[in-house]
Amino acid sequence: MTIEPAALEAIQSLFIGFAFAGLLASAFELFTAQRADFRLLQAGGLFAVASVPVVVFSAPFLIVRNTVRGRRIEGRPFMFVMLAAMIASVWSIACGRIVLDLLQMLSS
Repeated sequence: MTIEPAALEAIQSLFIGFAFAGLLASAFELFTAQRADFRLLQAGGLFAVASVPVVVFSAPFLIVRNTVRGRRIEGRPFMFVMLAAMIASVWSIACGRIVLDLLQMLSS
């Protein structure tokens, strides 16, 4: 069984996207002592503008974290969890592709 190069790139982008999302969210929490969340955009002012890249690139991690937490606490339906995981995966592939392209551009 062989894997097509396009499928391999998609899998690589998925893994890199999730890893970068988790790294970025954890680094944000480390340096600001504030939990990374979508509510950062509601703060207003310069802080909200500065947090846009953090929220955009850490969104796959935030979606999965919030969904798993909601499943445990609120008992959300399994289909909701699956839909959120699929959305986070597609977002992760897009973010991972951007990160990989930036790394390739910086290396050449």
